[in-house]
Amino acid sequence: MSKTTQNTFMKLYKTDVSKYQKKKGKFTYLSWADAWALLKKQCPDARYGVTKAEDGSPFFVTQCGFFVDVWVEADGVSLSQIHPVLDNRNQPIAEPNAFHINTSIQRALAKTIALHGLGLYIFAGEDLPEPDALTPDEEAKLYELAKSISKELVNELKAKVANMEINANNYEACIEKVEQMIKNKKGDK
Repeated sequence: MSKTTQNTFMKLYKTDVSKYQKKKGKFTYLSWADAWALLKKQCPDARYGVTKAEDGSPFFVTQCGFFVDVWVEADGVSLSQIHPVLDNRNQPIAEPNAFHINTSIQRALAKTIALHGLGLYIFAGEDLPEPDALTPDEEAKLYELAKSISKELVNELKAKVANMEINANNYEACIEKVEQMIKNKKGDK
C-alpha cells in the first residue's frame, strides 16, 4: 500500500463523525449523505457507482436473496461492498421493491466509504455474533420480578426480550435493575 493511500485511510479513520451519527432502534449508523459529503471534503476526486447485473438492474438475485454491489474510489483506491437487501430490522426482504433496493444501495455506499476509513469504528461491532436469547426460565423469572412493580413494566420487558434488547449477555444486569426498582418501590412506602 502506498504512503498516500495509507495516509488517506488514516486521515479518514481519524475523522470524528460522532456529531453525524444517528440511531435507529438498536443500530448506530452514519447516513450515506453525511458520509459522502465528508468523504468529498477530504477526497474531492472521490467517486462511486453501483455494479449492475447482466440485465442492467442495480441488484443481483441469488439463492440466498437479493444483493447490491457498490464501489467507491478515493485517492486511486477502489473498494466495494456487497450488501444484502434488508428491512429496518436487518432481516432479508424476500420480494424487495425499488425503495428497498435504493435503501440497500445507500447502506452499502456508507459501508464502502467506511472501508476507506471514514466512520469505520461505527461498524466495528457489527460482525460480532448475535447474543443468545433468554431461556424460558430466565424470561419467567424476569417477568415474575417485574410483575410486582407493574403490568406495564412486564409488557415493556417482553418487547425488549422479543427484539433482543434484553438477551443472555445483559440478563443479569437487567435482573439487578428490576430488583433495585423493587427495593426503591418498597422504600417509597
